[in-house]
Amino acid sequence: MADLTGFMAPKTPSGASAIVPDMPWYYSGTLLTAEYRTDPEKVAALLPEGLELADEDPGAVALIWADWQSCSASGAELLDPQRSQYLETFAVVRVKHEGVTYTRCVAIWVTKDFAIARGWFQGYPKKLGSMAVTRVMNVGRAAPRLAPGARIGASLAAYDHRLASLVVTLEAESESNGFVNGHPMLHSRWMPSITPGAGNSLEQLITMSTTDAEIGATWRGDFELELHDSPWDELASILPMREKIGAYYREVGVTFNGGTLVKDFSNPTI
Repeated sequence: MADLTGFMAPKTPSGASAIVPDMPWYYSGTLLTAEYRTDPEKVAALLPEGLELADEDPGAVALIWADWQSCSASGAELLDPQRSQYLETFAVVRVKHEGVTYTRCVAIWVTKDFAIARGWFQGYPKKLGSMAVTRVMNVGRAAPRLAPGARIGASLAAYDHRLASLVVTLEAESESNGFVNGHPMLHSRWMPSITPGAGNSLEQLITMSTTDAEIGATWRGDFELELHDSPWDELASILPMREKIGAYYREVGVTFNGGTLVKDFSNPTI
């Protein structure tokens, strides 16, 4: 009998049905970022044991809308755009572990199943959501151009409940895309035991970062942001905005090809 193959489920003899292809994964897209400050106690409440607040600006948050096109080494997904294009909105904070500062994603919503599976593999707490971002196009009158005064809108919803609304007004070109999302990621990968109450069969702290970064146009600006909760999602209550820092628009391309295990608390016997 043929061996079953596939980077992630479902496995088949050919491996063609796997929800996620083998690494490396390539990404090209745009990031619309709003950075703000919340109460440091709110950030601390989202951190597992062993992680601490960052030393500087511990209440800083970045809420990011990403419009991605991604593919594996073959590039085959690019000719079937439903398999390559997706949007996501995610909130990141900065944390410290054993004296090193990292970025950590504490909430994230995406539009495609393959992005959820890939994110769980990476330790992102991804959920299904609905989001949209104004497209920047440098022709015509139906889109903003990259110029001072351009306005870009974004929205996030899940289960038909609006969770966030953002409007960014561009001011000038920028060398920076903010500082909160500027460190290697530190994430938790976990899976509860099949035995109720027995703990986690998989429980790992991992770090990772992208490579081969190619940076395109980058702009800074001001923003207006509204956050909400729903019966099924928390955003406004866990990361309320207390003070604006700044907003950014960036074109970016990166590669992901794995990470590093930091701590392993797994108990595969349960």
